[in-house]
Amino acid sequence: MTASLEMLETSAPAIEGRSPFLLAFRRLRRDKVAMVSLVVIVLIVLMAVFAPLFAMITGHPPNEQYRDIGLTPDGLPRGPNGTFWLGTDDLGRDILVRIAYGARVSLLVGVAATAITVAVGIVLGLAAGFLGGVVDTILARLIDVVLSVPFLLVAIALVSVTGPSLSITVLVIGFFSWASVARIVRGQVLSLREREFVEAARSLGAGDTRIMFVDVLPNVLAPVIVYTTLLIPVVIVTQATLSFLGLGLPPPTADWGGMISASQNYYTTAWWFILFPGLALLITTLAFNLFGDGVRDAFDPRADRLR
Repeated sequence: MTASLEMLETSAPAIEGRSPFLLAFRRLRRDKVAMVSLVVIVLIVLMAVFAPLFAMITGHPPNEQYRDIGLTPDGLPRGPNGTFWLGTDDLGRDILVRIAYGARVSLLVGVAATAITVAVGIVLGLAAGFLGGVVDTILARLIDVVLSVPFLLVAIALVSVTGPSLSITVLVIGFFSWASVARIVRGQVLSLREREFVEAARSLGAGDTRIMFVDVLPNVLAPVIVYTTLLIPVVIVTQATLSFLGLGLPPPTADWGGMISASQNYYTTAWWFILFPGLALLITTLAFNLFGDGVRDAFDPRADRLR
């Protein structure tokens, strides 16, 4: 009898523990919309990385003005043709090549500003929620102040003083976006700081910094990851808005918001001028939003029960 029990124990498959991140990944793989959105995002990233390849294939640098062949005798942009696959802009430049280079700007600003936002938001949110007391009061009021500041007015004032540049755009967006992340992290930490694992870490002599970043932080990463995936398209649209208002990168840098702004006077005579940069912005933000929705559903522990 004992021998048979030992044989059953050795032949039984070991139970494999599954972390929340592994479960979320498996749910995400079953989400077809999220997977299609991820493929679109990868294609956009590849377009940005290989933007010089588009310029080499077409033979048109992004800022080269082809006033002889890129404009009509009336000085209007030319429509899509064999030479300019997506047409030209008001200066005779290739729209396809400029869209590819504009993807670099949008993705760079989206990732850089989001990284700054999340890093600052996590640190201040952890400090406010875990330390409490005067620290929490000061940081909570600071979060309220940042969220109440009119973003565009301050951006206009900063750019008028410093001049438009990529670094100013990233810093402005990052400064006015961290407060939302900090508020989310603070709320999560407030519910975790009295848990048993925190008390156990304290009893073992761990300091506040170690507890915050080693014990508490992994437990708040799930909502932060979800918010990050949804924040990137917001940052991209914000950067395009600043460029549309003339507060983004200075010309002749290829930029989707700047291209849409320059096409305002030509939407009746050169529809391609506004359509293709607008589609590039729409497809990018839509793909990130749909993927972010999929990540949010994947991290929702009720998802399996609902199925």
